[in-house]
Amino acid sequence: MNDLLAKYAALEQLLDQMNDDSSDSYDEETVAEVAIRHERIARRLEAIGNRRIIEVSDRDAYRTVGCVNLTEFLQTKLRITQPKKRLTQVQALEPMHAMTGEKLPPVCPNTARELAAGTIGPDHVHAVLDVMNKIPTAIEPDHRAFAEQTLAEFATTLTPKEIAAAGVRILAHLDPDGRLTDDRDRSRNRKLNLGCQDSQLMPKLTATLDPITRALFDVVLAKWAAPGMNNPDDDQSPRGDGSEISSDVVREAADRDCRSQSQRNHDALKALLDAAVNGGLLGGSHRGLPPQIIVSITDAQLREYAGVARTATGSDLPISDVVTLAADAQPHLAVFSDVTNEPLFFGRGRRLASPAQRLMAFAKYGGCSKDDCPVPFAHTEMHHAENDWADGGLTDVTDLAPACGRHNRAVGTEPHQWTTEKITDGPDRGRYGWRRNTDPPDALRANHLHRIDELLERYRNPPDAVPVVSRAFAITWPRAHLYPAA
Repeated sequence: MNDLLAKYAALEQLLDQMNDDSSDSYDEETVAEVAIRHERIARRLEAIGNRRIIEVSDRDAYRTVGCVNLTEFLQTKLRITQPKKRLTQVQALEPMHAMTGEKLPPVCPNTARELAAGTIGPDHVHAVLDVMNKIPTAIEPDHRAFAEQTLAEFATTLTPKEIAAAGVRILAHLDPDGRLTDDRDRSRNRKLNLGCQDSQLMPKLTATLDPITRALFDVVLAKWAAPGMNNPDDDQSPRGDGSEISSDVVREAADRDCRSQSQRNHDALKALLDAAVNGGLLGGSHRGLPPQIIVSITDAQLREYAGVARTATGSDLPISDVVTLAADAQPHLAVFSDVTNEPLFFGRGRRLASPAQRLMAFAKYGGCSKDDCPVPFAHTEMHHAENDWADGGLTDVTDLAPACGRHNRAVGTEPHQWTTEKITDGPDRGRYGWRRNTDPPDALRANHLHRIDELLERYRNPPDAVPVVSRAFAITWPRAHLYPAA
């Protein structure tokens, strides 16, 4: 093992030397050859990295660096942007252990060989895997193996986009009339992904729908996305499905409608989701919170009418949208300061946190309290951070902190587990921090991912400046309640 560490140390030294080298003295042909060899070596390192990931997984080595599972290790220690995508690659290209213990050959051995040789890159690999995933399960194993061999060979000369095009022809050859595709294949390939918000706070929605879902969506769009229906730019536009609206009103709204079909589809989906959230379809509670839009803002943002608010599910909303949402709910606004109207201290009287306690925790933390954890508040549990419930902990708002399921279960006394303690000084005073059980103990760390606005405020107002008083609030719609953070 020391040999392997020495080799990586030597490689890093060599990379430092190469980084300082210049190709100015070489001719153009040599410069091009250097770039080609560099890319080939980078691809070979990717293949070796896959092997390292398998070794970490097989031995649960991620625990030694404070991670509770392999995905967290890839996210936080290897800093891999799409850990699930990388794991899919690893599982397809590396030998895996069967349930009985023996080692199985790679699912895609030819693709693995080409990546190890540096003739293809990660994008080529994912293009091959996308095609392989679409091959019907009824296809004979030898035909599937031949398809993988052919795709791996194509990948050495084609671009990832061209591999996808070649895959269409391979699939057409394997299943020319579509008879082999069955419900298992459709079920395996169904998906709906909501992307990250861009600089305009607009995410992309991509989906592969099974036939029934497509048929249902067509029915919804036929009514809710008809011209004139659910137009947010028209105050007189009929809402919902328009079943109780006269045809003359719908026709007049359609004449005023300048939206494209894509925009009408978007507005129909928005109206449908609004009807589900505000119509009681989602029930009365989700993880102790009302299944409604819950937003955390500061009084400074309300005062200045500027900034971005964070929802409990992890979305960002411009303050203008927050004010629009709050307009109808304003008559129902109720302020809870310290301990008024709703109990926030239960001692040993109950184990689970109340909705009021959870809303106050959302206003204070915004999401999982474990440092660097991106899980939004709606997917967290209330962790007895001062003392575990089983050890006599109290269900008081001052003793609770939100934690996602995997980190809530990671708290304990073992060396690979974590301890939570209240931070007593500095800008995070009053919040709970996390530290790994090491000797000597790590420093307490708070999570700032869900409170980026606070970091910006600290940057603009350093410790020696005049302090800016700003409180955080959690607001729910359609019936709003305002909870100042404790």
